[in-house]
Amino acid sequence: GAAFDRHPSVLLLIDLLHILTTIYAMTRLTSTDVNLLEGGPAMSRVQLALNVSDLEASITFYTTLFGVAPHKRRPGYANFAIDQPPLKLVLIEVPADQRGTGVQGALNHLGVEVEEVAMVEAQAQRLRDAGLAAFDELDTTCCYALQDKVWVHDPAGAPWEIYAIKDDNPEAALPALAMVESTPANCC
Repeated sequence: GAAFDRHPSVLLLIDLLHILTTIYAMTRLTSTDVNLLEGGPAMSRVQLALNVSDLEASITFYTTLFGVAPHKRRPGYANFAIDQPPLKLVLIEVPADQRGTGVQGALNHLGVEVEEVAMVEAQAQRLRDAGLAAFDELDTTCCYALQDKVWVHDPAGAPWEIYAIKDDNPEAALPALAMVESTPANCC
């Protein structure tokens, strides 16, 4: 009924399905369609990083939703490497009062995972040439992986990263929250 249609879980699922539909459409484009890397390969997949208050319940839900097990699990963290639609889904556990319910507090950040560091460098230059303030993080460990990345913020302040994984399981890797806290609030 009408009450079910407005339930926060249903609204979140509808929002996520809308996001995933958009992501799927974006990943079907080639680099020449959107002029991302003149003549270079297309970006590999979009990343959606969500704050969750119950990591185990969320892992169960997203494993069922996408039909794949997590690619990586660490304390307070899990990520899924989903083939269809091409998506890196990251779950970051936060306290329930910080997370909120429904869509409130769900988004941690967005990103695009690329295959090579050279692609990160090319995108960083392209963003700067377009007049966006970009913040580089080179040889940084976050999300329990060694990465090179560049950060920008959309007009409403949503953080986006373009990154390449250099080592998916390095020694002394840091959790995902280190990444968000290290991004300067005024970089864009």
